[in-house]
Amino acid sequence: MTTAVTSGEEPFDRLLRGFPGYDVAIVTTLLQAGADTAGLITFGALLWLLFLRDATPRAAQTLRESVELRVLRWASAVWALCAGGLIVFKALDVNGIPLIRLGEPGALSYFYQVSYNYSPAWTVTFVAASIVCCAAWFAVQWTGLLIPLWSSFFALLAPVVVGQVLVGPEHDFGGDSAVLQTLAANACFGVGVVAAIRIGSGRLLPLVALQRLFVIAAVCLPVIVVTDLVIAWFKLAGTGLLDSATGWQILSRWAALAVLIALVSIGALRWRQGGLNERGIAPLMAIASIMIAVWIGIGAAMTRIPPPQYFVPTTVQQNLLGFDVPDAPTITVLLTQWRPNLLFLSLAGIAVTIYLLAVRTLRRRGDAWPVGRTLAWILGWSLVVIATSSGFGKYSGPDFGVHMIVHMSLNMLAPGLLVLGGVITLLLRATRTNPRGTAGVHDWITWVLHWRVLRFVYNPLVVFVVFIGSYYGLYLTGIFGEFMRFHWAHQFMNMHFLIVGYLYYSLVIGVDRPPRPLPHIGKLGYVLAAMPFHAFFGIILMTGAESMIIAENFYLYLDASWADLPAQQYLGGGVAWAGGELPLMVVIVILAIQWGRQDAKEAKRKDRHIDTSRDDEFDAYNRMLARLAERPTTGPRGRTPDQREEPQA
Repeated sequence: MTTAVTSGEEPFDRLLRGFPGYDVAIVTTLLQAGADTAGLITFGALLWLLFLRDATPRAAQTLRESVELRVLRWASAVWALCAGGLIVFKALDVNGIPLIRLGEPGALSYFYQVSYNYSPAWTVTFVAASIVCCAAWFAVQWTGLLIPLWSSFFALLAPVVVGQVLVGPEHDFGGDSAVLQTLAANACFGVGVVAAIRIGSGRLLPLVALQRLFVIAAVCLPVIVVTDLVIAWFKLAGTGLLDSATGWQILSRWAALAVLIALVSIGALRWRQGGLNERGIAPLMAIASIMIAVWIGIGAAMTRIPPPQYFVPTTVQQNLLGFDVPDAPTITVLLTQWRPNLLFLSLAGIAVTIYLLAVRTLRRRGDAWPVGRTLAWILGWSLVVIATSSGFGKYSGPDFGVHMIVHMSLNMLAPGLLVLGGVITLLLRATRTNPRGTAGVHDWITWVLHWRVLRFVYNPLVVFVVFIGSYYGLYLTGIFGEFMRFHWAHQFMNMHFLIVGYLYYSLVIGVDRPPRPLPHIGKLGYVLAAMPFHAFFGIILMTGAESMIIAENFYLYLDASWADLPAQQYLGGGVAWAGGELPLMVVIVILAIQWGRQDAKEAKRKDRHIDTSRDDEFDAYNRMLARLAERPTTGPRGRTPDQREEPQA
């Protein structure tokens, strides 16, 4: 609020906008801080209830009334209310419109549409936070909080991705860093605030919860530090750290973050030495809560001051992509001009690290794990990194043909390798449940696998419709052209391709047993049914290359000197055709191999059971023969054949 008052009209003048008045500026800032705080506490309460409770598997599976559940309910309600208010006040604030003008006919609708995506983003947050709030009041099972957790991701990220990180050169780096930092900060600081609330209410902090708190902090704090350095480099755009108000705000956040890191380090050291008790942790949590409040307050204040990157001369390509693409996408350019995709690099690093740690756990226990599965998992994520961070990823925005290569890699090639890794089976084998201990990874995975929503998601018909319908719904409507204007939307498409491809291939050749497994003949039909749709889609793109250019306005805005839009779309259609047919043919070969191996295993199992006289069918057959042998050989009236009556003359 102090920043809103002291800055006054100056930020709006620099952006060539009118000043909406101090009432709008102050209310918007207060609502922003309230939404950020409530969102952080809501996310922390969700994580606490899902993963930090000290309860046995049987007890943890059911949600009981607790301080964390009450915190979740009220924090999510405040979050939804603040987000609802920001739908209106952000529209006024970013357009420089006084509050009194809301009384004009159609004013709110117009201001909403021209709010630079802020009001739509806060609408997403409002809806998602409302879902979290409703679920928090009615959920009775552990799995009842999984949809709220998923909704909270959208609620947290929607305002971030359309904010200051969406503008200026290198905004692809800034946007990815902001996404990673938002999730890490809300997880780390959120559970910390919930822990402080629990201690403040006079309740003990369980040992297992304290241990998992330190694990979360150890993972999230380095992510927060690294991403904040990238965001600072992006926002300052070459200016000095002390040359702008944004630089001073960044320094203030670093100071608060340094104190938080020091507090976590002190607490972890005392805990390892066995000297951390309730009296010792309470002051640390109180100071940490103050520093988290400072972090949130400065974050809200930063939205009031336009950073230096707003005023750097920017080309159209930098404005839409974050970088220039002066060179044509030749093979040499695609293989040599790498541009790291921070989001997918991070996801790949996390996924491979967890997998290798699980494999090491198995081997230390003396259990074996097939090397081929490990290689498939690593190769799958390596393909994701190559598709998103090499020249292919860089030119997937300005060239439709290259985009389709990346699309097919993420949707058809990488998922086929990933499902052969059997990550769920690995995690279940590497972890164990303890009925008398605290619920852990094994229990969480088991509960998710028996979740009714997952059974619906894995419904073969649902997966097939989404897998095939994504092509037609995305490219043959205006969605693709709109999404390509924003880096976050491009990343969302890539994530969608990868997830949907994983669901499809897990039903066909996956090592992990899905909730709704198909018989082998059904899997073969499932693959064959998809082939014509890919071919037909590719033909549509190729034949329409001269008359209907997909996302034509977007590519014209880019104005790449080397662009040939019909040729690029023709190439994209060919890639969609061949990229859909060839991988599915390989899948058929893999499916045939798996089918043969399963039949061989089944035959060996039956032979082994027969050799040990344990085969059910064999035993049933023997019992039937024994009963037939015990039956008396009598005629129709109980006489033996020798006692039959002679026929009368």
